[in-house]
Amino acid sequence: MNELESDIIREILNIGLARAADSFAVIAQERVMLEVPNLDLLPSSEIIDRVRDYQARYVAIQSDIRGDFNGSTFMFFSGQHVQRLSRVCLRMQMSDSLQLNELQESLLLEISNIITGALVTQLANILKANIYGAPPMAPTGDLAEALQNLLPDPSALQPLIFSVITQFSDKENSVELPLMLFFDRATFEKILEIIRTYDFLGKAQSAT
Repeated sequence: MNELESDIIREILNIGLARAADSFAVIAQERVMLEVPNLDLLPSSEIIDRVRDYQARYVAIQSDIRGDFNGSTFMFFSGQHVQRLSRVCLRMQMSDSLQLNELQESLLLEISNIITGALVTQLANILKANIYGAPPMAPTGDLAEALQNLLPDPSALQPLIFSVITQFSDKENSVELPLMLFFDRATFEKILEIIRTYDFLGKAQSAT
């Protein structure tokens, strides 16, 4: 991936994430700011360490991406987010605990479904790909288990995962809501092939 290709992928993701941020703003009844996503090609072990670090501090909700692409999104809700969303959406005054009741878990699952759906719809339209978001779930236990479908064969020469990390936050309180997006190596190669063979201005061009 050269610098231009990286910029194109980042801009495509920005468009999709902007739609997701708009959807979240409607739910949270807040003005939501979106941090520019960073793109990484990381070894599997580093990805696992990173999600475990987030899991220790947040409630994780997972949504898988299926179809032409193989990926997963993880939304990490802090105790403050759970508290505020419970107040706004459920009219419940709750503490900022990470221990969820049934209503709170259902709320986070629905929020993740809406946000991931908005992101996936935009990516499908831009990349002309047949992809969809699977129903979200609240994984229990080690998040490394939830990533098994993305982890490559240990014997692969370059066991890499395409990782995107961004933050949603509101202007006044700056409560961060991390969103991590992972694609396996085969999906990353498909995305690169799409941007290398299409100029996104309505005219296909031959691969170089």
